[in-house]
Order: sequence, then C-alpha cells, then structure tokens
Amino acid sequence: MRAAGETIVLVPTMGALHEGHLSLVDQARTHGTKTVLSIFVNPKQFNVTADLERYPRDEARDLALLAERGVDLVFAPDESVIYPERFSSHVSVRALTECYEGAGRPGHFAGVTTVVTILFNLVAPHAAVFGEKDFQQLRVIEQMVGDLGVDIEILRAPLVREEDGLAMSSRNVRLSSEGRIQALVLGRSLRRAAEERRNQSRQSEDIVLAAMSELNPLIESKQITLEYLVVVDEETLEPILDIAPEHPARILVAAMVEGVRLLDNMPL
Repeated sequence: MRAAGETIVLVPTMGALHEGHLSLVDQARTHGTKTVLSIFVNPKQFNVTADLERYPRDEARDLALLAERGVDLVFAPDESVIYPERFSSHVSVRALTECYEGAGRPGHFAGVTTVVTILFNLVAPHAAVFGEKDFQQLRVIEQMVGDLGVDIEILRAPLVREEDGLAMSSRNVRLSSEGRIQALVLGRSLRRAAEERRNQSRQSEDIVLAAMSELNPLIESKQITLEYLVVVDEETLEPILDIAPEHPARILVAAMVEGVRLLDNMPL
C-alpha cells in the first residue's frame, strides 16, 4: 500500500465492535485512501484476569461489520505475534498515566502504550484514529507520539452514544436491562454539568455539585459505585478549580454498575 502511494489510516481496537468503533472507521476513510483495523485483546492492559476472560469476542461478526463498512485490511494477530517468546520491553508515559484510570489500574497504560507502539511499527500507518470516549487514553497516546517523535498523525473521533444516552462501550453487553437503566445516570450527570457550565459557571465545584445531584440517589442506594468525577484541563488532565476560556476543560467520570466498569466524559 505504501509503495503504491496510498495513505494508510489505522484504527486500533480490541474487537467486539459497535457503532462507536465504526464511527472511527468512517473518520479513517475520509482521512486516508486505505483503512486498516486491528483486532487484538491486549492481555497486558488488564489488571484482573477474570476481566480479560470476560471481555466479549465475536470475530466473525466483527469481520462482517467491517466488510460492510469498507475496511481494506483487518489485522487480527495471535498473542505470539505481538508478544513473542522472551518479550521483555515496554513503553511508559509518566504524569498523564498516574491518575484516574492509571491510579486504580497499575500497569494498565504501560500495556496500552506498548501494544499501540507495536501496532504502529507493524502496520506503519500515516495516521491513527482514537476515540474521545477513553479520553485519558487518547491524551496518553498523543503525549507518547509527541514525546517520541513518532511520524503518525493522531486523529480524534467524538464519543458516540446509544439512543438512550449511554456512552457506547463493548462492556455494555454485560449489563442487565436494570443495570443499563442505572448506568444512564452517568450521561445525565454530565449533561447537568454541561448545563451548569453553559449557565456561565466557571467554578468546577459548582459543576461537580450539579452532576452529583443526579448521581447521589443511586450512590446512596448502592446501585452504582462512583470511582471518580472530576473537572480537568484537557491537555494536562490536572484537576482545575476555575475554568478559563483559553484552556479547554472536560469532566470525567468512572463508576461500577453491576460489577461493570463504565467510563464517560464531556467537554465543558
């Protein structure tokens, strides 16, 4: 493809594809002339073995969806291809990985950055698409590429929601119908936060309180377990007290619903 002068755009995934992933494919196809999508459930980014074993897999369905969407090549390697015998290296990004997802999941982001680096080297794309749904992961990849001078453009793709407002995730299939209803509070809480910001509030404390007004009833009834809810600077991911117009801010949330860990976020 490179020899023929094609522009290759990579979409890295762990499979179990949904419309959120397919929106990344759509963006890739508008940016390049060839779209490559990888499917690899990366064991190095899971902290709990049971979570890795429960991760949904349906490669036949994934391939059918990708054929319909016009993907040119699917790279679905065995673990031995990515991590051959005596593999002993890793890529580490500091600071951005030490909070939120990184704080509660030691080694998670080293697993992410290592496998993404390997995929970049094996596929050799001109650009790669990452979704804003995993916003901290997106920023970590951007930081790594910038720090190491990797000649690959990182394209951001907006978060995609289900019709009921739930952020699309491969983990959603593990929710019962009742759990799914409970999970909708995450999106509602972020919308309340964004509404508070649109009302000219600049204090993150007020914005978080607005979001918590939606979350508190389900926290008190133990229907959800809140892990974090924080307003951050989009570039540094550091918590901010006062939102300045010249520094884009975003609110991040993570919670457990029926033992399923869910992430969501929204720009402010």
